[in-house]
Amino acid sequence: MFLLQRTLLLSHIVITKARVAKRLSLFCLTLFCLSGCERSPDFETVAFSGQTMGTTYNIKIIVQPEQKTIAERTQPVIDEQLKAFNQSLSTYIKSSEIMTINAAPKDEWLDVSPRFLSVLVLSQTISELSNGAFDATVGPLVNAWGFGANWDQDQAPTENELQHVMANVGYQSIEIDKPFSRIRKLKDVQLDFSAIAKGYAVDEIADYLWDQGLHHFMVEIGGELRLHGHNAQGQAWRIGVESPQAGGKIRPIGLSEAGLATSGDYRNYYEKDGMRFSHTIDPSTGKPITHNLASITVVADTAAKADALATAFSVMGGDKALELANAQGVAVYLIERQGDGFTVRHNDYFLPYLEAGK
Repeated sequence: MFLLQRTLLLSHIVITKARVAKRLSLFCLTLFCLSGCERSPDFETVAFSGQTMGTTYNIKIIVQPEQKTIAERTQPVIDEQLKAFNQSLSTYIKSSEIMTINAAPKDEWLDVSPRFLSVLVLSQTISELSNGAFDATVGPLVNAWGFGANWDQDQAPTENELQHVMANVGYQSIEIDKPFSRIRKLKDVQLDFSAIAKGYAVDEIADYLWDQGLHHFMVEIGGELRLHGHNAQGQAWRIGVESPQAGGKIRPIGLSEAGLATSGDYRNYYEKDGMRFSHTIDPSTGKPITHNLASITVVADTAAKADALATAFSVMGGDKALELANAQGVAVYLIERQGDGFTVRHNDYFLPYLEAGK
């Protein structure tokens, strides 16, 4: 998913958003420098990568020579941090905190870790903001439509099956007691933070790097990004946004001190009986979305917020997404289907990033 090269194209990130990342490449983000740019002799790049959450992580840290050793020593700490993160939030680890909570009966107070509580609180905030378009309890519906761990089934539930699943879906069915760091399930809901976890993990790593005195870096997990400071050329980090259409034009953007995420359904769908089923499920109907929004890129102050908003906006569709993004001052870039091709639009908050990419 992420390819380092020695030429003008320095790194290539295929943006994904779902449980099985290899199924969900939507469109590409590319980190690059302008032709003729040379690495500044005052800066060095420490880069490393690894595996996590069923995908890859990639980190670039720009340092002065005297900071190089500090930067190189961060990888083992980050690997341990990611292991702890998965042990808390992964639905693929049977002994994880989230799976223990999912297995617990309803109406009982359950103690949760500070990390778990923080992710849940942010999830609930985005759910309220988006009127339920983002919902961390939607996992059973995703599974019912064949996009979970057993996505090969390509199944479509009957109406009775759908109503049965929806009876235990709904973010309002979770009560949070923040002072005592505990939660209570009012129904037998199943939590799944797939639509926010990668972004949150990116933020945790970014905060750790910052605390080490490393203030120029790019952190990426499965396509979710956090960028701070400058790149090796002493400029803002530059990203190229590519249309999902074959041979699509790359639109360069420049940004820093921000999180970035993309959501969409360009490739993750199946067809059955002449109908197209998207992996993006609308929690209000329990069914796949039917609008023409192929993907949406969101820039926010954190990767977690961008991650969750990208999912909410994907459920809402282009017009409603733009309306909410404008009301919240959030920068968005949309790619929508039009006939056999795609069209692009963005709000005014995204314009500075396009200008910085020129």
